[in-house]
Amino acid sequence: MGSGGRDITFGVILPIGRRLELLGIEDPIAKWETTVATAVRAESLGYDSVWVYDHVHNVPVPSHETVFECWTTLAAVSQRTDRVRLGHLVGNNLFRPPTLVAKMAATVDVMSGGRLEWGIGTGWDRGELEAYGYELPPPAERIDMLAEAVQLVRALWTEPDVDFDGRFYRARGAQCDPKPLQLPHPPIWIGGAGERRMLRVVAQLADRSNFGGSPSEWRHKSDVLTRHCEAVGRDPATIVRTWSHDAYLVEDESELDAAPAALWGESPSKWREANLVGTPKGVVERLREYVEHGCRGFVIWCADAPNTRTLDLFAEHVIPEFR
Repeated sequence: MGSGGRDITFGVILPIGRRLELLGIEDPIAKWETTVATAVRAESLGYDSVWVYDHVHNVPVPSHETVFECWTTLAAVSQRTDRVRLGHLVGNNLFRPPTLVAKMAATVDVMSGGRLEWGIGTGWDRGELEAYGYELPPPAERIDMLAEAVQLVRALWTEPDVDFDGRFYRARGAQCDPKPLQLPHPPIWIGGAGERRMLRVVAQLADRSNFGGSPSEWRHKSDVLTRHCEAVGRDPATIVRTWSHDAYLVEDESELDAAPAALWGESPSKWREANLVGTPKGVVERLREYVEHGCRGFVIWCADAPNTRTLDLFAEHVIPEFR
């Protein structure tokens, strides 16, 4: 039994093609089965949750490579798993009207037996938005749209009939049935760490916050969130603070030379500073820093996906230290 307590949760982001991780698999059906197999394996290894990105193009540039759509992926994975929770890190608010999102989310919560974690963010990738015919409003407007969308979705989940007159969204006698199984509603994760406005919206509306960074960077953002909570009259302890970014585990430090950081244009040292990179022992020490700063959830992207070595090493040697 390690330190940390059972309130620390661990999730993994599934390989759906966003980061070219399925490039080496030719058959699209085989690519899909890789996504599903990772979810099933994560559940069997004891992870608490599995997650998907909400993007339609590859990075660093669109490459005519598979990227599976997030909501249909979660719906399908819900039928191939039994316990693990299902979420987005994070949904793109610009892709779908919140009235439809409320209906989709409620459906997935019911079909999964109440396992949905709803993640939402402002949207930011200009290239893929323009390619698909969506506009990218200015940052301040996107934050206001997000706040309005969360309020509307929550109303549709909790009220029998909804009339909503916002600046960006409207509803007239809208009904969302069935309601989600989870009461009062599925947990709302808001991604983003802008200190002046974004974290204020998190303080007002989120059940979970999520941002990355090194332990010192994460702690700074968490402290800013606490101040916003105090300013809006909310108990800071009612928001579960979480961290998400890359993980790359090796059995020996000498193997780190093969770490795939070059794809993202970062120096190896910078990448390692802000992510969970190294041996299980070193990663446990790094996680304890976050936990000491108040982090209660981790969602990792395995940088060697679809290889399962990081997934397996993390489950075998890291998670037990916090259970």
